[in-house]
Amino acid sequence: MTEPGRAQPRMTKGERTRRRIIDSASELFAKSGYLAVSLRDIAAHAGLTHAGVLHHFPSKEAMLLRVLSRRDEVNAPLVLGPDVDPRKLVDNLVTITERNTGTPGLVALYAKLSVEATDPEHPAHAYFQGRYRILRERLTEAFAVLLADRPGPSPAVAAQQLLALMDGLQTQWLLDPDSVDMRAAVVSFTHILGLTGPECPGPTDQP
Repeated sequence: MTEPGRAQPRMTKGERTRRRIIDSASELFAKSGYLAVSLRDIAAHAGLTHAGVLHHFPSKEAMLLRVLSRRDEVNAPLVLGPDVDPRKLVDNLVTITERNTGTPGLVALYAKLSVEATDPEHPAHAYFQGRYRILRERLTEAFAVLLADRPGPSPAVAAQQLLALMDGLQTQWLLDPDSVDMRAAVVSFTHILGLTGPECPGPTDQP
């Protein structure tokens, strides 16, 4: 980690080129989906030759996995970090939901690719399958603690419901962002579960 006040090391030319390629791939995948975009499309968008792209990424599949992992590098510590207790996990999911409103391109990318990846032959199928499995397991563990002795859905069902809500909200928000408040909807769901309110301080208490 960079010490406060110390400038981060400058990226090399190769690192800058790889970032440009990934930025271009992310934008094109979000707009047209993975299947409709070619390496030549990405190269043209990034201002490189086809061979130049292949120098940094051996295949479109490798590029796709790097695009997906870049977002995980930011969000994973908020969900899987060793210091994230059940209450903090729910709060962090609200934070992630709110932060997503500032990155519509990434939201569109995940929405489009997660649907494409339901095909077992899609190169991101295993990635999304594993991602949802991990999220369900982590949320089920958290809800087993937070919902103990409370009426309502089982921890496993509540975990599935929250993930379905978050994904569904993203689609509605992409279609009509001015009419959908994703954060408010997620907070409302946690309130319905009995996780927030006068006796259960949580995301609703944030300004």
